[in-house]
Parts: sequence; structure tokens; C-alpha cells
Amino acid sequence: MVVIQNSIKDTSINEESLIDTLQQVINDLGKGESELLIRMVDKNEIQNLNKTYRHQDKPTNVLSFPSDLPIEIDEEILGDVVICLEVVKQEAQDQQKTFLDHLTHMAVHGTLHLLGYDHIEDDQAKTMESLEVEILDRLQIKNPYL
Repeated sequence: MVVIQNSIKDTSINEESLIDTLQQVINDLGKGESELLIRMVDKNEIQNLNKTYRHQDKPTNVLSFPSDLPIEIDEEILGDVVICLEVVKQEAQDQQKTFLDHLTHMAVHGTLHLLGYDHIEDDQAKTMESLEVEILDRLQIKNPYL
């Protein structure tokens, strides 16, 4: 189950469509019964989170926070993906992408982090990037890495 928390009350996104898209993504990756929270925030909140958890005192586009429930709790909760819509809108404009395509990419990217994918090492980055491109292609979104 995908839930969106739009803490900034931004009406520029179709929450229902994004929920449906991300639910399909986690279904396709075998985690359809899991819970996933997507939280939309402003620059101040994402900067505070980035400073606290990544020690980088600047806004960023997306952060992922895996669930840390004890194993004894029998719940499939992937975790939280926090997205700064201001940053995503600016990046979309700068990169000449549509806002919706870039937002979807950032949501997919954050979700893949919750599923254990990363891009720290080159081989991990290639695997994650390939999967992102494949997922986005199914959603009829152009390869964001070209």
C-alpha cells in the first residue's frame, strides 16, 4: 500500500496517479503487500533531514528512510521516501524534463533505495540505473540518464 503525505499541500501533483504508479512498481518488484510512505516536503524540511542524516547542509531532491521495525513485528513496511517538490521542479526545468516525469523518477529512485539498491559503487550504480530505466520505460518515461 502506497500512502502520500503532502505536508506542503502542493496541488500540482496527481496523488492518485502517483500512488497507482508506485503501487505497480512495488507489485512488479514482488513487494506489493508492503507499505510505502511518500512524503512531499519543502526545502527547509529536506535540508534539515539531509543535514541530520547525511551531514550535508543543503536541500536535495529525495531521501529514503528504510523501516527499522524489529523483526518480531510482522509488518512489511518498506519505509519512507521524502521528496522536495521545489527541488524536483527546479531540476526538471534545468534538465528540460517534465515535472511529472522527473517526480516519478525521483519516487522510483527513492523506492529502489528502500528495496536495497544503491549507487555508491560503480557496479551497484549500473544495476540500479538499469532497473530505473527499465521501470521508467514501462511507464513511457524517457531514460533520464541520457
